[in-house]
Amino acid sequence: MTDKNFSGQVAIITGAGQGIGFEIARQLAFNGVSVILNDIDQDLAAEAAAAIEKQNGICFAMAGDASDVDFIQHLVDEAVAKFGKLTIAIANAGITTFGKFLDYRPESLQKIMNLNLYGSFFLTQKAALQMKKQGDGGSILLMSSVTGHQAHENLTAYGMTKAGLNMLAKSLVIELSPFNVNINTIAPGATLTERTLMDVEYLETWSRITPMGKPATVEDIANAALFFVSPASRHITGQSLVIDGGWTAMSPSPY
Repeated sequence: MTDKNFSGQVAIITGAGQGIGFEIARQLAFNGVSVILNDIDQDLAAEAAAAIEKQNGICFAMAGDASDVDFIQHLVDEAVAKFGKLTIAIANAGITTFGKFLDYRPESLQKIMNLNLYGSFFLTQKAALQMKKQGDGGSILLMSSVTGHQAHENLTAYGMTKAGLNMLAKSLVIELSPFNVNINTIAPGATLTERTLMDVEYLETWSRITPMGKPATVEDIANAALFFVSPASRHITGQSLVIDGGWTAMSPSPY
């Protein structure tokens, strides 16, 4: 993919201080996109944006809570103020909580719903309103998961939120297509990130049970993300792409 695919584009990506979100932001910036990079951790957001700018990408850090509607509106307003428009929005911020259904606590469910669903819903809404106002369309991408397609032990609440994002994208085809806004989801499986590599057994376990013989890298996920927000996919909307090395075809448990 060359920078011509993204000429003049402006993107917001939430939860992008590290891991998959950072790699998507990095690749967007290196392909000529002006990026608003969000993370709840102020230092992490600043370091991530600085790393991208050091390699000649245009990236502006905005620390804040991606589940807060006022802050979400602030993200959109800042993108327009700094770069004149918003053409890409990626709802990447999310949390994973493990727990057995029969023991799951109300406060845990509220926390995961707030960020994974509420935050993604309203980033989509605020971005779509801005794209509608501009009149030139745009692309929205939601970060789902293989657990939104396939049951996984101790991830009932998490999987429910990720399945909800798939349905959100599908439903919004009806309302957003008239404004030339497409919306899709990508669903990563096991992926090597700073967080997952804290588990010393993660690489060996997921290499053993993934048909392709290894977990994904952040580059694998970012490559799919860039396709979905590029002009090359403008006629694709309401879809969810699973990126898991074939795991959901068989779904062996890591336990």
